[in-house]
Amino acid sequence: MIGLGAAVLALCLSSPALADPAPGERSGGHGHGDGRFGRATLTAFASLPAETYVPGSEPSGAQLGTEPSNGITPPFPGQPVQGFSGVARRHDGTFDVLSDNGYGQKANSADFLLRVQRVKPDFRGGKIKVLGGVDLRDPDHRVPFALTRADRRLTGADFDVESMVRNPDGTYYIGDEFGPFLLHFSASGKLLRAPVALPGVQAPENPHLDGGTPNLGSSKGFEGMARAVDGRALYPLLEGTVTGDPAGTLRMYEFDLRRRAYTDRRWVYRLEAPANAIGDMISVDRDRFLVIERDNNQGDAAAFKKVFLIDVRDRDRDGAVDKTQVADLLDLANPRRVGGFGTTFRFPFQTIEDVVILDDSTLGLLNDNNFPFSSGRTPGKADDNEFITVRLTGRLGADPRAYR
Repeated sequence: MIGLGAAVLALCLSSPALADPAPGERSGGHGHGDGRFGRATLTAFASLPAETYVPGSEPSGAQLGTEPSNGITPPFPGQPVQGFSGVARRHDGTFDVLSDNGYGQKANSADFLLRVQRVKPDFRGGKIKVLGGVDLRDPDHRVPFALTRADRRLTGADFDVESMVRNPDGTYYIGDEFGPFLLHFSASGKLLRAPVALPGVQAPENPHLDGGTPNLGSSKGFEGMARAVDGRALYPLLEGTVTGDPAGTLRMYEFDLRRRAYTDRRWVYRLEAPANAIGDMISVDRDRFLVIERDNNQGDAAAFKKVFLIDVRDRDRDGAVDKTQVADLLDLANPRRVGGFGTTFRFPFQTIEDVVILDDSTLGLLNDNNFPFSSGRTPGKADDNEFITVRLTGRLGADPRAYR
């Protein structure tokens, strides 16, 4: 049945032949975008209802009070399958997605269990199927500070997990925002090593702060993280600006997976506006990555939700990575009226936190619905989790290992 699912997904993602690279772009693994990407096109749509809970799971949301939000009243009957803040393709028609830390704050998320969900988009039917998943836990006491639960199942009061990569051996590296920390989990969700702190940077929630002064905003840690196409390094990207750095600049690091240590290489990502934030990052080749950048608005107020191709070689020598826009998620062509929407499709969510490369000119994107607080699709109604595929007007020239 897995083979059939993969075939169906491939059929659903089929689209016209890839466009030829623009003049000046190379088609190999180290080509670079040169600004010739035009208006991208929506090619598929699927959604998961907001009120979807892990079967047989514990109630949650007890610290949210009892006032309804977007028509949903806490506490909730189970653990919501919500807040997709990281995605990894499994190449069998299914995807791993990382649920966010819970309800937006350390103080209100102690009964939200951190979890990697396994989902399968059915683009023909427009639905997302939840196939299962694994809870994240620390049975071997790798975490050196106190956890919320005696059974050492990890919660949204312990870590704010926001980015994820899946390794060929099935293990996961997950980026946290409270430390910020890097966390390495087994395929079954067991923490394998102690959390790796980022030298010289601490958020207010960092358990080792010990009365010191944080130099990073609350939950502004590793929102994005990519794995090198050769599998030798991770590239975590902060969501917030470190104190003392120029406004609107974010630090991107390199973490050597063999040494399990940060290298001395570091880059600067410059936001288009200081109030913007990044949502996710994925490798394109050795030097280039895709990054989601967005404003903090939703619905009709949403004005900036874009995907950039970045190049760390800094060809213009301005001290920051080069950026080329490849898709405006508020202005996607939709001539086939995919999903029942009009000929212009908007992805108008406050937080868009997942990007995956499906082929050299097709991306998958998912939102974090901040259950039950965001209502970007319909005012007053809690957002669903949506999964869209978007076809670019040109090839990325990606290293094939980025999507195969």
